Amino acid sequence: MDLQHMRYVVAVAETRSFTRAAERCFVVQSSLSHRIAGLERELGVKLFARSSRRVELTSAGEAFAASARECLAAADRAVVTTAAVDVPELLQRYRARHPDVRVRLRAGGSDELAAAIRNGQLDIAFLGLPEGERPSGVEAVVLDHDEHVLVVPADHRLAGVTQVTLQEIAEETFVDFGEGTPGRAQSDQAFANAGLVREVAYESGVAELISRLIARGLGIALLPSAFIRPPAADDPELALVQVIDGPHRVEYLAWNRFNPSPATRALLDVLGVRPRA
Repeated sequence: MDLQHMRYVVAVAETRSFTRAAERCFVVQSSLSHRIAGLERELGVKLFARSSRRVELTSAGEAFAASARECLAAADRAVVTTAAVDVPELLQRYRARHPDVRVRLRAGGSDELAAAIRNGQLDIAFLGLPEGERPSGVEAVVLDHDEHVLVVPADHRLAGVTQVTLQEIAEETFVDFGEGTPGRAQSDQAFANAGLVREVAYESGVAELISRLIARGLGIALLPSAFIRPPAADDPELALVQVIDGPHRVEYLAWNRFNPSPATRALLDVLGVRPRA
């Protein structure tokens, strides 16, 4: 299950139509229907009651859609967690210059966003990748470098400690991003380079949810410092610890290198980025 599954379910729930939901999500109906059917098989329940003329949420679907909306709202908040750029402030300046441009924000993993740019489904994105890895198939510039911090429950044995090493936390239970994603690769790479193995018991694509799982004592996590901003940094249920040999993250601005849209060029201009001719 991923955020796209959730978007599809919410779109069908709100439009009461697979056709209109596909139009809203900019996909063909067969693809949307296939993804939802696969999700239903994975969950073992029907999310929608369907007929040739009518689509309604089942009881299970209503419960899923409510949770999906919460997750998507958290993901939309997470989209602004970039250390290099204040996204709301950037959009404010952009709108002042180009008030007629409609902007649609989308959250996702850096690999998903880069693929969406390559496929023409997204104009521009902020990406966070492990050190030494560059975005593939897109034009990109480095915006900033960030480092991870250790996030633990406030009552954890390491809460209040000034700094730790990966060796000192390797035996802990971890919460992290999904296996194979760039967000996860940053921590996996750091532990592998140190010759250490760790246990990841919970996976989520949303940093805010990871923080809430930590607060409940289900594990600890290494998260980019850009993700741990107020209110998270001031959360009495969480404690932050510096990691001496922890992962580092490079933030990129990426866009379509072949044929950037006028709206993309305008946003690059607001940021002071000059694309190659």
